[in-house]
Amino acid sequence: MRDSAPTGTYKVQALDRAFAVLDLLGESDTPLGLAQVASSLQLHKSTAHRFLMVLERHHMVERTSSGKFRLGLRLFDFGNKAIEQYDLRERAQPHLRRLVAETEETAHLCILEQARVIYIDKIEPARSVRMITRIGASNPVHCTSVGKAILAFLPEDRTADIIRRTRFERFTHRTIATAEALRAEIEKTRRRGYAVDDEELEEGLRCIAVPVLDAQRQPVAAVSISGPSFRVTAQKLPSIANHLLQCVRGISADMGFISTNRAVRPAAWTA
Repeated sequence: MRDSAPTGTYKVQALDRAFAVLDLLGESDTPLGLAQVASSLQLHKSTAHRFLMVLERHHMVERTSSGKFRLGLRLFDFGNKAIEQYDLRERAQPHLRRLVAETEETAHLCILEQARVIYIDKIEPARSVRMITRIGASNPVHCTSVGKAILAFLPEDRTADIIRRTRFERFTHRTIATAEALRAEIEKTRRRGYAVDDEELEEGLRCIAVPVLDAQRQPVAAVSISGPSFRVTAQKLPSIANHLLQCVRGISADMGFISTNRAVRPAAWTA
């Protein structure tokens, strides 16, 4: 029995290190070499190599032709299965379908993962010009309406931590490029109750989002409406925001976060 505790502790540490390797590769935009992995995680090269070999054997990690490492496609399968099993997605679908019928634009349901948002559902209207996105994809928080909607209603310390870890990559000339500009946009989002992506991720695309709040008024997800800027005009944003508010109120009620007869809205809603 005396040996079981150290063995168990070692196994937990090994799991922690394996997940640290996956996190590191997931946060990198390019494949990483063995030395980079070892140095970043403060591991001996032999230890880092051992973890990478195990992860590669299970297809969690794959090696490029240059010998560097990146995330493997098995993680994509796991991600899709997790999304399929996610209760929020199932509960939200009727409300998303109603939202799309009302606005005739594409609706997305997203969750926050580190400094990125993941699209866990998407419903499209019957229109010729539509959004080219896919379930399971992710985007940075700083240039998406869903990302800003969630950040605006998180506790201040968590928002600050995410902003510190955000790499302010530019996608268009409108993309927010500094932490100060993002903080200003988050404050604006708090005041009006909804977030806007005004061609910040893609030219000609405008999005508006509202957070889904739990019983403690913490954001567990966000719902957005996206469409070409010639259809989703600045003048239409308050009207679309009201449809979004009704949608997230219904989702929150179905998830058991609120009672159906209780008005729930972001604290500073003005639309």
